[in-house]
Amino acid sequence: MSEDDRPRVLVVDDDADALDVLKTRLTHAGFDVETAESAEQALARVSAFAPGLVVTDVKMPGMSGLELLQRLRSQMEGVEVVVMTAHDDMETAVTAMKRGAFDFLVKPVNPKALVTLAERCFRELGLRDDADGEGAPTPVVPEGGLVGRDPRMIEIYKTIGVLARNRATVLIRGETGTGKEVIARAVHEHSEAAAEPFIAVNCTALTDTLLESELFGHVKGAFTGAVGARKGYFELARRGTIFLDEIGDTSPEFQTKLLRVLQERRFYPVGGEQPRSTEARVIAATHRPIEALIEEGTFREDLYFRLKVVEIHVPPLRERPGDIELIAHALLPRVREETGRDVRRISDDAMALLRAHDWPGNVRELENALMRAAIVARGSVIGADHLALGAFEAGPTEDLTLERATRAHVRRVMELVEGDRDAAAKLLEIGREELDAHLKNG
Repeated sequence: MSEDDRPRVLVVDDDADALDVLKTRLTHAGFDVETAESAEQALARVSAFAPGLVVTDVKMPGMSGLELLQRLRSQMEGVEVVVMTAHDDMETAVTAMKRGAFDFLVKPVNPKALVTLAERCFRELGLRDDADGEGAPTPVVPEGGLVGRDPRMIEIYKTIGVLARNRATVLIRGETGTGKEVIARAVHEHSEAAAEPFIAVNCTALTDTLLESELFGHVKGAFTGAVGARKGYFELARRGTIFLDEIGDTSPEFQTKLLRVLQERRFYPVGGEQPRSTEARVIAATHRPIEALIEEGTFREDLYFRLKVVEIHVPPLRERPGDIELIAHALLPRVREETGRDVRRISDDAMALLRAHDWPGNVRELENALMRAAIVARGSVIGADHLALGAFEAGPTEDLTLERATRAHVRRVMELVEGDRDAAAKLLEIGREELDAHLKNG
């Protein structure tokens, strides 16, 4: 390859040392590289240099990297942009990707990773040239309650960005409490249908008949109690999103009807004879091992393939301990709002305990632990003695039933709130009547 044929990369950063490192590695990898120390300088050079890829930092004096990205995407064709940022703020990533960035990198950038990314970028540019410019949509990323710097989470942010620019069906897989609904909401809220309804349905909480009635609606007299016709969520959602949580717990009969909706975009209300159409997007989630359910014959394989047009695997919290501190601090505003306690800080010894815990209940368990701790702390700092992690640990000869574990947990929460039944019910996310029944049986 002659020098004139080398793919051209413009690197933009106000850090001269970073520019030098990245330029050296990219040049050694066979790219023709120029640098700029500001967005304004980059704009002045792009016309003459004509790069295929611009790699830019976000935070710079004067025009930001996001503004540069927007200018490049609106004024120039055939130029891809990779955004670099040292900040934990995932909203920056979302904005970058929604404005058309090719990808997003967290600083400090690994030069080898940047070379690999640049090679992929130019491969895709070549494919687009071969296809007369018909390229795939560029990726994106979310904020809305999602926190984490773990590489797997950043990949999820990028996937959310891609999904926000199309209407593909999605299957989100992960353990209970990992934030599957938060991810589904992020996809919806960053899509072009964000103004339309987002409707979440817990499939486990409803019988088949009720689930069908909720989703598809029913006609008058369809079943006992159906005193009038009722529209279902698929109709009410319009072009919005239906989130089907715990889809793995549904029956094969219901799965057959859902498959028809996904294939034909039509459905029949319960008891109805006239089909109705839907434009709603479906995002499903499960913690169940779908492949095993297919083997058992309790989940339709054809529905699985219909749902997993895009599949997202959410890592459990125990596999990303580096995110625990970030998540804990991000949860504090919600803890203050829910408990009415003015907790502002988590002590170092308390944070050490949080990092060491296994978190079988994932982010949801972490949030509940902080809620309990805030109530006990009464002050502005959560300390190690305010945390109650692993409160129930049964020995090998003890009663290991769920009933016993529930009673023990309810008693522990009552101790933490010093007998305040309303506060206990709120933390346990149950009603007062259910709490009173647990206490009576315990």
